[in-house]
Amino acid sequence: MESRTHNLSKKDYVVATLRSYFLQNGFNYTNYQGTGYANVIFPGLKKIYKDKPEELKKATTENIEFYNVNPQTVPFVTSLQLAMLDHGEDPSQIRGIKMALMGPLAGIGDAISQFGIAPLFSTIFASMAMSGITAAPLLFLFAMIGTNLFIKSGLGYLGYKMGTSAIDILSEKINQISRAANIVGVTVISGLAVNFVRVNLALEYATTIDGEEQVVAFQTVLDQILPRLLPAVVTIIAFYLIKKRNWNVYKLLALLIISGIVLSLLGVLV
Repeated sequence: MESRTHNLSKKDYVVATLRSYFLQNGFNYTNYQGTGYANVIFPGLKKIYKDKPEELKKATTENIEFYNVNPQTVPFVTSLQLAMLDHGEDPSQIRGIKMALMGPLAGIGDAISQFGIAPLFSTIFASMAMSGITAAPLLFLFAMIGTNLFIKSGLGYLGYKMGTSAIDILSEKINQISRAANIVGVTVISGLAVNFVRVNLALEYATTIDGEEQVVAFQTVLDQILPRLLPAVVTIIAFYLIKKRNWNVYKLLALLIISGIVLSLLGVLV
């Protein structure tokens, strides 16, 4: 691990936590929260890479990549990432941990905020409003803001503590942690790809079995040999075009839509 002077103070982590309120402002369907995430940690990155404009540019660009997590839990990730960067950890290994946290924190955050806190406060303050308490809507607003601020601040502090006090422990096993995080990420993406990408062949051929002519679908045979092969192939091609050919999402979508229509009209896909 590189020895370096720590450039961030506790105030910088607080600033990042507060800036997380603007996470969704840069939302788009190319990188989702990527632009907002880079904006959240940018002041911290400027301090970490002060007098190193090229490294700052590279770090900022890398953090504009696709990211999608519950907004209430993002301070945990930003604090952890900034703390590890400030302690000189390898950015590529930190990225693996950052991406691995995306799925679990999205699930936990949605369960707590959208399916826990919001319905609970809605029920309480709606009942108060129906009872004639005119301040109920404002009380609901203050309760939601206060609770979300508490969650954000708590998770931001937890991420800071894990990234600083546990840095020595993490540094000894950072390669194993990073590898495990990458494996989890690839496993999740692979599972999503084969379950949500639909590609089915419409081609059939006739064969004689026990003296009777039967029609056999190529898709049936393919599924018996290599189940879900076509969704995996399409996903790999999409990854190649985005990663290696620098295609944007809109160009890729156009290709997939046109290809799907043409191949369907030709009777190749169903």
